[in-house]
Amino acid sequence: MKAVWLFACVALLSVPADAAEVQVLVSGIRNDRGVIAVAICDKASFPAGACPYHATAPAKAGEVTVIVTNVPAGTWAAAVFHDESGAGKLEFSLFGAPKQGFGFSRDPAMRFGPPNFFDAAFSLSVSGGQVIAPLHYPPP
Repeated sequence: MKAVWLFACVALLSVPADAAEVQVLVSGIRNDRGVIAVAICDKASFPAGACPYHATAPAKAGEVTVIVTNVPAGTWAAAVFHDESGAGKLEFSLFGAPKQGFGFSRDPAMRFGPPNFFDAAFSLSVSGGQVIAPLHYPPP
């Protein structure tokens, strides 16, 4: 019993006091295959670095809400993709264009590459928040 109590105390201490939940509403999903993957990134890791917070949800045509937990309050951006193939990463064509659906929080304009961090950034308070990230698919 002591071990269970000790584990519970350690688990509570490992979660930052100002951690919150981010609900990412992903829209424009074209089918039910695979999962929708969300990464919550700071400026240094956006968009393709080692973003510190991740979550997935089963894909469903239309829209899905992916919940990312234990995110500290601050300024973040969400990078999202539809992992239809189960590869666990966004796949690219020979020319460097994404082969799967992808998107970013706040749906920033994209011209010849990903948006900058501040165009996709949102502020997260300790009470949590919700952001919208529509997916964009490459032409068939």
